[in-house]
Amino acid sequence: MNATTRHLSRQIRAAMDALDDISIDVGHYHISLANAAWMVLVITAALAFGMLGGRVARRTLRRVGGLDPARQVLGEKLLTLMIWAFAFFATIDQLGISLTAFTVFSGAFGLAIGFGLQKTFGNMIAGIILLMDRSIKPGDVIAVTNGTTNTMGVVNRIGVRAVSVTTLDNREYLIPNENLMTSQVENWSFSSRQVAVSIPVSVASDSDIDAVEALLLQAAQRVPRVLADPPCSVLVINLGPGAIDMTVSCWIIDPEHGIGAIRSAVLKNTWALFREHGVTIPYTQTDLHLGDSEGLRRLVQALEHTSVAANESPDH
Repeated sequence: MNATTRHLSRQIRAAMDALDDISIDVGHYHISLANAAWMVLVITAALAFGMLGGRVARRTLRRVGGLDPARQVLGEKLLTLMIWAFAFFATIDQLGISLTAFTVFSGAFGLAIGFGLQKTFGNMIAGIILLMDRSIKPGDVIAVTNGTTNTMGVVNRIGVRAVSVTTLDNREYLIPNENLMTSQVENWSFSSRQVAVSIPVSVASDSDIDAVEALLLQAAQRVPRVLADPPCSVLVINLGPGAIDMTVSCWIIDPEHGIGAIRSAVLKNTWALFREHGVTIPYTQTDLHLGDSEGLRRLVQALEHTSVAANESPDH
């Protein structure tokens, strides 16, 4: 067995010497095929260690109890950065590269970070800050704007560059972390998941306000998603010449499912109850007032003449 091992060792050494003979000299550096093969092997091992270590760290943190989503994601990111940093410096050490060699490229590398990678590093730091102060975390419901309207969405994950938000219509927005740091964000579930939904309703001006209020409360309480505590409420907003404007407010605890369905259900129940109890909804009415003028008088006279002529015809 020892002889076999020595023979195999001699063969490996001979193969390494043969690979080392295939080389070129660049200045003071001797680059051979053996060195290149060793470099590829070390870099491959470092990449595999970084990916495997990051995956193991994520799975380990997910099994740890007592961590909210924000702390869990923050821990995953910090552990992943530490593992990749260890893999990088271990690779440098195994390849025998002195860190002082990087001083030659420090100026160009600094300019690259300052100009080309500024946004990337800014978004990475912004993502870590968001996770540290827990202002936005996975599972939160925030308002996403597309430039004209606001759409509610659920935060799926906070990545290195952007936050992934999925809306109710299954559209996924990738919002840069810096945007969430520097602009106003509407977080519907930051401190509590209970959200109030307001639905405006108008009734005819001769309606019984107390009866209408009771019907609106009944319509809201019939919706399964509406909470019993806090209770629903009705407010009179305006007393107009032809309508009474009111608002019914109800509370939900699942804003990630949207508020459009709540408004629709409450309005449907309201319509059915109004028809059942004879409550009318005001219709738009426009009164047209014509001023006295010579042209208007001539028009009226012509219409009267036409009407008289039609009544005196033989057909009538």
